[in-house]
Amino acid sequence: MLVLTLICWLIWALVLFFVNPKETGLIGFILFYFSLFLATLGVFSLLGFIIWARRKKGPVFKQVEVSFRQGTWLSLFLIGLMILQGIGLLRWWNSLLFLIFLIFLELFFLSSRKQYKIE
Repeated sequence: MLVLTLICWLIWALVLFFVNPKETGLIGFILFYFSLFLATLGVFSLLGFIIWARRKKGPVFKQVEVSFRQGTWLSLFLIGLMILQGIGLLRWWNSLLFLIFLIFLELFFLSSRKQYKIE
C-alpha cells in the first residue's frame, strides 16, 4: 500500500505540473481529482491501518478492510469538499450533510459486518 500511495502522489504531481486544465477541459479536472483521491486514499488507509492494528486484535485482513473503507470515506469527503469549493457551492450545511451521509454509510457497514472468532 505504501508503494502504491507513493506512486499515486507522483501521478498527482505529474498531473499538477504537466496538465493544463484550460487546454484539457473536463478531462484535466477529472485526472486531477481522481489522482488526488487515490493518493489521499492511500495515506488515510495506511494511517487507519496503523491505528486499527494497534487497537484491535484479530485478522489483519479485517483491519485492512476497515481502514481502507474509512480511508475511502475520508478521501471522498475531502475531494467532495474541494469539488464543491471549485464550483462555488461549498457551504457549512452542505459539508455537514455530506459528512452525516458518509457517517451513516460507515455505520451501515460496521453494523452489517461479520464477527470473526479468534482462537
